[in-house]
Amino acid sequence: MRISEFAVEQWMNEYEETCRYNLAETCVRSLTTGELLDLSGRREEVLTELAATPLTYGPIAGSPRLRTLVAGLYSTQGPDNVLITHGAIGANALVHATLVAPGDHVVAVVPTYQQHYSIPDSYGARVDRLPLREDHDWLPDLDALDRLVTPDTQLIAVSNPNNPTGALIDEAGLTRIAEIARRVGAWVLCDEVYRGVDQHGHGFTTSIADLYARGISTGSMSKPYSLAGLRLGWIVGPTELLADVATHRDYTTISVGRIDDLLACVALENKDAILARSHRITRTNLAILDEWVSGRDDISYVRPASGTTALLRYTAPIGSYDFCTRLLKDTGVMFTPGAAFDIEHTVRIGFADDTETLRTGLRLVGRFLDQLD
Repeated sequence: MRISEFAVEQWMNEYEETCRYNLAETCVRSLTTGELLDLSGRREEVLTELAATPLTYGPIAGSPRLRTLVAGLYSTQGPDNVLITHGAIGANALVHATLVAPGDHVVAVVPTYQQHYSIPDSYGARVDRLPLREDHDWLPDLDALDRLVTPDTQLIAVSNPNNPTGALIDEAGLTRIAEIARRVGAWVLCDEVYRGVDQHGHGFTTSIADLYARGISTGSMSKPYSLAGLRLGWIVGPTELLADVATHRDYTTISVGRIDDLLACVALENKDAILARSHRITRTNLAILDEWVSGRDDISYVRPASGTTALLRYTAPIGSYDFCTRLLKDTGVMFTPGAAFDIEHTVRIGFADDTETLRTGLRLVGRFLDQLD
């Protein structure tokens, strides 16, 4: 099997450990283990649980405790609708491996995480991409989606909130996508890894899994929950689908680590405190980014409605890889090139890490842009 190079991950692997100001980070500022224990209010009890945890295989589908907690993030799902995976990246890969075969038709709404078109393409599927448009606020043209979907469409793949733009499809839009899929019996895979940090209200968008019988949600502890180091995610969907996914999983992974499972339980049992922290960070930092963008004539964007990333368009007449490489060399600030998402003359910024790092980084980027001009 041949597969395209994963542009975003290769860029991150190359530079994120050595840059000085990481404005490419996509997770809400990571929690330490100590901070998680403090947020739980049960430090000693949790440490006792950890000390008593046998370091052997855990339940392959995830512990009943964890699957119950994940199901609680949805309106109509139960523990049997949840399969715990090695991150959302593992969840997405398993769904594609289960559902997509050579010759199948897949529609991927782009830009998105590259898994959702490169993996089906590597399996020999016919992949049509529906491009989001900046002048449409990076939201999908659902009439165009309706025209792309045919009777042999097996899967529609979308990310919501969107990576990299932060655009958010509302419940009415998701309902329309479900109707389009239902017309031909297609599955809808919605990568919801950024779900929980909408800019308004309680932060949660309706999930496709709660709207459509063939809707599949993938998520993880990485982005809103600030625990990427657990490498723990999930698939939420119909039980019969999860049974098929489990068959594929048997050939790739067994259970997630028991320690990871336990710490994810502790986090989700205290999700209100963790998400309140995440909302403070994402809403404060986006206001800072918004003010910076508004003050420049050479940068524009569609203000994100959710998530932790935004796509900035710049006017400088250089490609985004050149832009980001020169920025790193001159200032130590790291962005992700928009060309990694096939959108040139843009960069993806992650705005949910440390607030002072964001302020300093933006100031340095401003000086860099002034020198380019």
